[in-house]
Amino acid sequence: MRAQVGQALELVELGHLARRKPAQLSGGQQQRVALVRALVNRPDVLLLDEPLGALDLKLRRQMQIELKRIQTEVGLTFVHVTHDQEEAMTMADTIAVMNAGRIEQLGPPVELYESPATAYVANFLGQSNLIRARVQHRSDTEVGFEIAGQRLVMPASRCRGGGREILAGVRPEKIWLLPGQDPPPPGANGLSDGVVSDASVTGVSTQYLVRMPWGQELMVFAQNLGMGGLQAVGSRVILCWEPEHTFGLDGAEDASAGVETLDTGEPVAVG
Repeated sequence: MRAQVGQALELVELGHLARRKPAQLSGGQQQRVALVRALVNRPDVLLLDEPLGALDLKLRRQMQIELKRIQTEVGLTFVHVTHDQEEAMTMADTIAVMNAGRIEQLGPPVELYESPATAYVANFLGQSNLIRARVQHRSDTEVGFEIAGQRLVMPASRCRGGGREILAGVRPEKIWLLPGQDPPPPGANGLSDGVVSDASVTGVSTQYLVRMPWGQELMVFAQNLGMGGLQAVGSRVILCWEPEHTFGLDGAEDASAGVETLDTGEPVAVG
């Protein structure tokens, strides 16, 4: 038993604190002890129900890395339930996004983020711009669609909507802004006549809201690369992105599904 306890504490790098009382441990150290108490008998599956919810942001990030390392070392399946989308994306090999007890989509984090199957998934994992559009043509390789009289395209493999009306989606970080008088680059999708309604500098990026002619505000995250200036509030801009970064969803869906999900569902990360 002593040997097993020693090995378990070394796994979470707490062997040097073995003789301390619980009250003498920090919150993160107590969390690690709770984890090895569950691991010491080597279960086939370990269920973690929001294990990091009580920790502050910095400690939660550290524990995410620790949990991932431990899961790899011990080779057990972790079923990790969390409301924190970033936590699920960081830690999981497979994510099941749950909505009212039903799995909306199951797959690797990158697949769910880049190719969401529903508006709920698109909004719940990260942020998405979902724009109502009308399909103009379809081929084996391409879907052409129209938004407010402007023609755009996406790969046919990325369009899940089969009708004339679809939700065209693009993630905010995939979009770049051009001054209103500049044409979009050849081959790029572009939406013109946008007006910057808000610009917030977060350090890593500048987050813009751009009001479009049909009244919808679209989000744009511009990475801080130290090149070029900010687009001022009130300036006219064109939104551009690569066609392969577009995804299409069923036009009958609610474009706001998954935006407010405090009590309606959570992703389950499976390690």
